[in-house]
Amino acid sequence: MANARRKDSKKRVLKEGEYQRENGSFEYRWRDKKGKRHYVYAKTLNELRDKKQEVLKDAFDGLQVVDKTMTINDVYERWTELKRGLKHNTFQNYKYMYTQFVEPDFGQSRIHDLKRSDVRAFYNYLADERGLKTSTIDCVHTVLHQVLELAVEDDYMRYNPSDNALKELKKAHNNDGQKRKALTIKEQELFVEFLKKPGQYNRWYPIFVVLLWTGMRVGEITGLRWCDINLEEGSISVNHTLVYYQKGDKKGCGFAVNSPKTKAGRRTIPMMPIVKRAFLQEKKYQMDCEIKCNVSVDGYSDFIFVNRFGGVQQQGTLNKALRRIIRDCNYEVLENGFDEDTITLPRFSNHSLRHTFTTRMCEADINIKAMQDILGHADAETTLNIYTTATTDLMREEMISLIQYFSDYGKVSIG
Repeated sequence: MANARRKDSKKRVLKEGEYQRENGSFEYRWRDKKGKRHYVYAKTLNELRDKKQEVLKDAFDGLQVVDKTMTINDVYERWTELKRGLKHNTFQNYKYMYTQFVEPDFGQSRIHDLKRSDVRAFYNYLADERGLKTSTIDCVHTVLHQVLELAVEDDYMRYNPSDNALKELKKAHNNDGQKRKALTIKEQELFVEFLKKPGQYNRWYPIFVVLLWTGMRVGEITGLRWCDINLEEGSISVNHTLVYYQKGDKKGCGFAVNSPKTKAGRRTIPMMPIVKRAFLQEKKYQMDCEIKCNVSVDGYSDFIFVNRFGGVQQQGTLNKALRRIIRDCNYEVLENGFDEDTITLPRFSNHSLRHTFTTRMCEADINIKAMQDILGHADAETTLNIYTTATTDLMREEMISLIQYFSDYGKVSIG
């Protein structure tokens, strides 16, 4: 005689693994592929069967049974143990961004419940409530995406909920800040002429001129050694970059030398005459003031651009110097009287000088491939994006000039 089928208190037949508990609630029992027993509970049979379907779907997809209390922070700890192939300073920066912005709050979110909308809401919170720039959130996303990707690889999640979240944020916040703009030719001339004048800022002339007329990244400039340049041949070998980074817990910050991230970053670029003169001016200044490089970073020494103590320069110091230069240059211009045609310097950073050099190349109609090689772009799309922006601005200026020409001479009515 066949065994009687199990039923609940309402005489409904219970399927395999389904049980009604003494308090009237229900549970489903099953074993994973390792033989470990698991349970889910529900107040009603229908609710239990919905949960059962989720369990069976996860098992079919090969997902592991996730501890319901597992958080993003738990996966992050696993990620820090397994992550390899990163430079030390890059890894420390990743950990800093995570512990600073993710770990205290969002990091406590449970993996089991995490959805795409949660990640989008978190990024919006960083932008709207914390006031973070999109570039900073980009850094947060870089590490968070890797942590969640590990959860996917280990079969704890079906998909990475941070996929495309950053793209959506950038589209939603595309008006948060102005795009990095290049200096106009007149602004560039004002900047260089101000640095040429005898005085406290003439000291900064060589390094900013090299930044302005090579298109090199600031870390490539500050990391340059005398052996990396050939004044006779007029060439600069770019083979490493100097970085300043957070070393780790309670270890403070320090310098390191990194190899270029891509093959394109390792390059030899031509030295313009103005750049050669800037190097020679720097050399003479250091000889006159008896300044010598007295530091070694990861075995690299004899750096070209050093401070008065012989230590290497860093990006933050250069940006602070730029802010003072811009301020005092504009004061000088305005003290001499001004009208609607007066040119003053906008606020800009070290990287704006690289963008300015790129724009000048676009205006000179330099070949795109040559531009990509000079700038060290691994992806031609990066060069093309800058080229498109620069040439669009140039075309707009030319069109304004055309309109002005017709308006001045009354050649054609365009009103």
